[in-house]
Amino acid sequence: MESFLPRGGTRGGQWSDHRRVINRVLYRVRTGVQWRDLPERFGPWETAYKRHRRWSVDGTWKMLLSQVQAAQDAVGEIDWSVSVDSTSVRAHQHAAGARKAPPAAVPQKGARAGTNQRDPVLGNRPSGWRRWWHRRVPVTLPRRLQHQIHRAADGRCRPLALPLTPGHYGDGPQLEPVLGQIAITRNGVGQPRTRPDHLLADKAYTSRHHRHYLRRRSIAHTIPERRDQRRHRLNRGPRGGRPTGFDSEHYKKRNTVERAINRLKGFRAVATRYKKRAYVYLGTVTLAALLIWLRT
Repeated sequence: MESFLPRGGTRGGQWSDHRRVINRVLYRVRTGVQWRDLPERFGPWETAYKRHRRWSVDGTWKMLLSQVQAAQDAVGEIDWSVSVDSTSVRAHQHAAGARKAPPAAVPQKGARAGTNQRDPVLGNRPSGWRRWWHRRVPVTLPRRLQHQIHRAADGRCRPLALPLTPGHYGDGPQLEPVLGQIAITRNGVGQPRTRPDHLLADKAYTSRHHRHYLRRRSIAHTIPERRDQRRHRLNRGPRGGRPTGFDSEHYKKRNTVERAINRLKGFRAVATRYKKRAYVYLGTVTLAALLIWLRT
């Protein structure tokens, strides 16, 4: 990856050794320690933190990931049988409490527009269901800040798209945004590839709108039908339409996205969010995904 890294520093200066700084960042992503607790053999922790934050903002980590994906696609190493799912990530108490920008209609002294805005990714789920003996009853759960990582993974358990949403967002409405982020550039002439050969998803993504969307893009899909949808279709008789095709054997391959989530959460800085800003945490997730691609 050395040929794709920036060569000059800010204000005409020179970067510190890329290998040494990236090793510091990788150590922190793997262990989840605070930046100040990095071992002294890595050097000043400020250098690693500023480099990681800067490359998260300007998209350097995302660019490196796209270069690796393009190289793998050029040699035919990407399995385009894509699976989609999401996972919840708990936010540590250090991730809360980011400063809020003052409203634009009420300017305050010393405030700069567009800075210190509220994180739009963090959300909570104040209620839920809990099993009590033989029945499920609604209970009120404590508010816990969390967010969702929606993930599209290829047949080799490697991420192709990683959008973030608040924790109270559902999986179904995010299918189109997840597929919209798949764009594997080509080394030669041509548009980036954005359409998988086959899509695997669970019942959270089953809907008539999604099936129309996938057919319009000519994407074969294997999505099970929910029990209530099947009952409503049968009750409508001939107006209910044809039953959805479902291949149970091919659906077994959907476990690739579950294994991909386990690989991603093997990095402690990804499994628990410690950063206050969403773009810095997204850079951490992208770096973890980059390391997964390099290992394979």
